[in-house]
Amino acid sequence: MELVADILLVAGALGAGLYCFVLARRLNRFNDLEKGVGGAVAVLSAQVDDLNKTLESARAASDTSNEALGELTVKAEAAALRLELLMASMHDVPIADAPEVKPPEAKPADRPDEIANQGTVEVECKSEPPAPGLMFMRRDRGAARAET
Repeated sequence: MELVADILLVAGALGAGLYCFVLARRLNRFNDLEKGVGGAVAVLSAQVDDLNKTLESARAASDTSNEALGELTVKAEAAALRLELLMASMHDVPIADAPEVKPPEAKPADRPDEIANQGTVEVECKSEPPAPGLMFMRRDRGAARAET
């Protein structure tokens, strides 16, 4: 009986050793850097590094663009204030009489059924002074933000 138990024990050990050998080969193929998952992990790691570099450069570019846009916004608001002041000062300037504008003379029509011998009509164009009051109203943006 002991001989049969020893034979079964040796057979079990040989089976376990063969099983471990097959698993080791599969694991080596699985972790292969060219064909297996190890290669895929290496490629993905390199892509993550490239994406991080691209993200950092995009972040730096957006920061500089944001600063430039802020400066341009300040300049545009200053120009808008100057334009509003100029428009407001235009109310004080007296309007000179505009010269009379005459339309060009009408040419006789080519077809006989049209009326060709009518005289030209002269129209006088005079500009009226603008209505008194504010032309532009400025909103206070800071007060509107404070209310909300």
